[in-house]
Amino acid sequence: MRLDQQQMRRLTKGLASKSDKMRALARAGYERADIARFLGTRYQFVRNVLVQEKARTAKQAAAAAASPNDNEKLAPVKLRLGPDGRVVIPAAFREALGLSEGDTLIASIADGELHLLTVRAAVRRAQTIVRRFVPEGVSLVDELIDDRRREVEREQQDG
Repeated sequence: MRLDQQQMRRLTKGLASKSDKMRALARAGYERADIARFLGTRYQFVRNVLVQEKARTAKQAAAAAASPNDNEKLAPVKLRLGPDGRVVIPAAFREALGLSEGDTLIASIADGELHLLTVRAAVRRAQTIVRRFVPEGVSLVDELIDDRRREVEREQQDG
């Protein structure tokens, strides 16, 4: 991310401590080295604050996930929209979905809500929809293979 000092000043305005400023800038997508330069502090200090924050957030999410009320869902988390419309998915959510850097997600909007699906979940959803239209005991694969064989036979007869 390009170092934008004006934007960085806006993001940190009114924050009391350097640690709070580091967290705000990291949530906005700025690199640790850029944060350290902007705040006039050492990279190691920025790293330590952000690593501790990540561990604290993961513990909170894990505790919320293990709540007796709902073991299947993680508690909702407030996310902040960063530069260029970026949103960071919390580590506990990524772990629960088995996501890692570079994985593809499918985004959609329904009823004014943003939905993110893993490719695996999107495939399962598509399979469920298709199953509703395929009669019991019918194999689409077998039908496709039979259809292809008939086409080959026709081509050979016409050919």
